[in-house]
Amino acid sequence: MFFQDEARIGQKGRTAHVWWTRGKRPRGMCDKRFTFAYIFAAVEPGTDNAFALVLPYVNTDAMQIFLDRFAATIGKDEHVVMVLDQAGWHGAKALVMPDNITLVSLPPYSPELNPVERVWLYLKERFLSHRLHADYEAIADAASVAWNRLTAEAGRLTSLCSYPWIPKVK
Repeated sequence: MFFQDEARIGQKGRTAHVWWTRGKRPRGMCDKRFTFAYIFAAVEPGTDNAFALVLPYVNTDAMQIFLDRFAATIGKDEHVVMVLDQAGWHGAKALVMPDNITLVSLPPYSPELNPVERVWLYLKERFLSHRLHADYEAIADAASVAWNRLTAEAGRLTSLCSYPWIPKVK
């Protein structure tokens, strides 16, 4: 069982919580440009097994690319249940499902049920906030570096994505 989600990373910076002197504001960079990259990721809770892809847009075509590349990583004798939210491109009629993946939707308006949301929070607070990126390539590189740093930390994905109710559902 994998959980899937997408996150937008871009020039419109995101601030993070930091320790600072009471009564004063910390300095931070602000970018008013609007170039973005999107990280599509699937994580297997309880393990450090994950797959991610950085794409320039989020729509049915991007989801198809993600599913096809993810399906290629699955063994021939395996079948994956992928749990995801109800974004329009997740259930589009134009989406061609690989034979080794079954999609299961979470209830509407329940992002707290998707453990990948905690991964995005971790990435943005640790690696992607207070940064200025020159263009799409710089954003995609920063997203890739952040993902690779996260997956290099042994046990980090396990700790972020282990919800106590997930083993009971399997």
